Amino acid sequence: MLIEHQGKRPSIDPTAYIAPTAVICGDVTIGPRTHVSYGAVIESHGSPVRIGAQCAVRENLNIRSTSRNAVDIGDHVLIGPHSSLKGCTVGNECFLATGVRIYQGAHVGERTEVRIDGIVHVGSVLPPGSLVPIKWIAVGDPARLFPPGEHEEIDAILSRMDFPQQVYGLERQPGGGVDMDMKELTRRETTGLADHRHDREL
Repeated sequence: MLIEHQGKRPSIDPTAYIAPTAVICGDVTIGPRTHVSYGAVIESHGSPVRIGAQCAVRENLNIRSTSRNAVDIGDHVLIGPHSSLKGCTVGNECFLATGVRIYQGAHVGERTEVRIDGIVHVGSVLPPGSLVPIKWIAVGDPARLFPPGEHEEIDAILSRMDFPQQVYGLERQPGGGVDMDMKELTRRETTGLADHRHDREL
């Protein structure tokens, strides 16, 4: 399904394939010979999404730009099922396995592999030819790799990278639990998403 959003329509190369249950919304460009599988959702929210040539975008995943961060995916990239890519850059010839998460402002260098359930965190930069092991977390610029149990070290790096500011434009709040003003965050999110009321199926 192709949807016009904020007055912008998807641009799909005629040699690309979009499965009938995939959703392509807004300022999204999909290159030649790219295959988008069933249940994939690719959406532009204020910045463009660009997917290159001969990419395999698998089932039931989400690729989304934000008002602050575009998505730019190179050529010959495989993105596994159930993955989530938000406002990030992915170089040519990368392999992103099932359940990978790549967050706003992250850069994944060409010919990098992120294995099952791997994470590339906000603003993190992986040089070309990197490997993120199964369920490991890449964080920092340049990125350091941590197993999932290394919470304190990961959190120390993330605090310097200011996740609330990078992703939501909010100041980090002290104290335990959530470190953001959730009333303001949800106000912004629901207000921003309300513009989908004017979307038009093509």
